[in-house]
Amino acid sequence: MKKVLIIKTSSLGDVIHTLPALTDAKTALGDIQFDWVVEENFAEIPAWHPDVKNIIPVAIRRWRKQIFKTIFSGEWKKFKQQLQQEQYDYVIDAQGLLKSALIARLARGQRYGLDKQSAREPLASYFYQYPQAIDKHQHAVERVRQLFARSLGYQLNDLPLNYGIAEYITLPDHTISTDPVDNEANVKNNSDSKDDASRQILFLHGTTWATKHWPEQYWVELADRMSGTDYTIVLPWGNEAEHQRALRIKQKSERERQVVVLDKMSLNELLKQIINVDAVVAVDTGLAHLSAAIGKPTVALYGPTSPGLTGTYGKNQLHLQADIECAPCFKKKCIKTKYDKKYGDIAPECFSHLTPAQVAESLHELLSRQAS
Repeated sequence: MKKVLIIKTSSLGDVIHTLPALTDAKTALGDIQFDWVVEENFAEIPAWHPDVKNIIPVAIRRWRKQIFKTIFSGEWKKFKQQLQQEQYDYVIDAQGLLKSALIARLARGQRYGLDKQSAREPLASYFYQYPQAIDKHQHAVERVRQLFARSLGYQLNDLPLNYGIAEYITLPDHTISTDPVDNEANVKNNSDSKDDASRQILFLHGTTWATKHWPEQYWVELADRMSGTDYTIVLPWGNEAEHQRALRIKQKSERERQVVVLDKMSLNELLKQIINVDAVVAVDTGLAHLSAAIGKPTVALYGPTSPGLTGTYGKNQLHLQADIECAPCFKKKCIKTKYDKKYGDIAPECFSHLTPAQVAESLHELLSRQAS
């Protein structure tokens, strides 16, 4: 059996992008097993793939804020011991950063990664014995698939894209109540079939950059439009700012009782919710890739960013890109605002080209494809 250590620590979307490469390797080589080094906040994700045996959590984001505490607490020593317990046939750095290359250097095994023309941080390539040239001008999922194929010695040929997790995920034993009594989601035992439950659309409204946020008033109108066609709108959140936004969307909706604000959830719990809805609308956020990984119909919204190299990838994905000269700009700050008589100031301006009416129309189109 080939034993492979994967170094792919973050971010959420990047970790999900790595999953199809594991499925490729298993299909092509058969007798193979993976361990995975991943940031502690994303450690749930590798566990979804059946060919991952051991998950080695790392906490670089937290450690670099408190270096001395990390060293003297023994946390770093414990991580190194866990990392070096196994002798691997292959150590694959699928990240291409100095931090991931240094972790690969500590592991026991022949090291593979991106060469200096391919890696995001070219210096990382000097830590590998076998750097690989992978074309940058293609989607991140395909880059990782090719890195694994060249490192492990197989041909991708016509191997289908398969994240490898959908058939191994246990369906949830609960669904969202269609008659919530307050701002938190009521859930009930799902003794009835999904056909008897309300149709549901989940809004992934939270993201990191300020410029990637679709205007809040747009979410309110989209909730009204879709709840008006008998859909329950489901709003998850991950921090207090997102929680307050979700509450405002619900409170401002004309059909408030058909908008449900969920409790705070782990990635496992949120995955179950996504499985149980009919469709997802998402801004450019890591959670959108979770929806894509299980083939859930998703309308993804891109203003200052582009779906070309890192957008949601897979079946049932519909990308809406702002049609404006300065987009995509890939900037975290924008001073451009457009005034609209109906909505007021729209910021950033690029999202004024992606209105709720357009998104609703695209969503209905995507849902119709699924029904046909």
